[in-house]
Amino acid sequence: MPFRPHQYPHNNTAAMPQDTPIATPTRLILGSSSIYRKELLSRLGLPFDTMVPDIDETPHPGETPDATALRLAREKAAAVAARAGAALVIGSDQVATLDGEQIGKPGNHANALKQLQKMRGRQVIFHTALCLWDGRQSDAASAAQVRNVQTLVTFRDLPDAELDAYLRIEQPYDCAGSAKNEGLGIAILQSIQSDDPTALTGLPLIALTDMLRQAGVGFFGHPAALNPAT
Repeated sequence: MPFRPHQYPHNNTAAMPQDTPIATPTRLILGSSSIYRKELLSRLGLPFDTMVPDIDETPHPGETPDATALRLAREKAAAVAARAGAALVIGSDQVATLDGEQIGKPGNHANALKQLQKMRGRQVIFHTALCLWDGRQSDAASAAQVRNVQTLVTFRDLPDAELDAYLRIEQPYDCAGSAKNEGLGIAILQSIQSDDPTALTGLPLIALTDMLRQAGVGFFGHPAALNPAT
């Protein structure tokens, strides 16, 4: 059965009137310390600040990979929003899964090598969750839009020597699944399938653009044009 990447719908379309865009807030904040997410967000041409969320990223017992990613993205955005006031806050998290088992950040060389040995020649699903928290909303239930973008990645079947060399050069120990595709990691991948080409790097810009429009943010110097089908 072919893989069909999909997005979970955001959870508050009813909370945002679709015929009257609200004013763009004075601040857009990326709740992340990742230089790669910062670079991706800069592509949209919107001014933004960055703040580091301080949360426990440990998966809950029995939690599915997509649920973990969605929860952490929301918690990151909420943690920053609590300090930021009336701003739009972006939170994102990524969890990889192989045969239903979560594959997180390796943390060190030995763990990263074990991950890549397990994933070589295999297909791995990366769940990249996104939360846009609107600090102008008084109700937390209506403040957050959330989505999960799936990416199916096939890893090359490479020998240990090449995997070890890649790790020593790139040192992707803070990347889920040790796959730093924005760098040399692209050379250990055979194929990538996703509705959003930026999702694997950690910030799905197509989904984020939809969410920002729903929050009243315009692009190209024009007011937000909301899509009734969104």
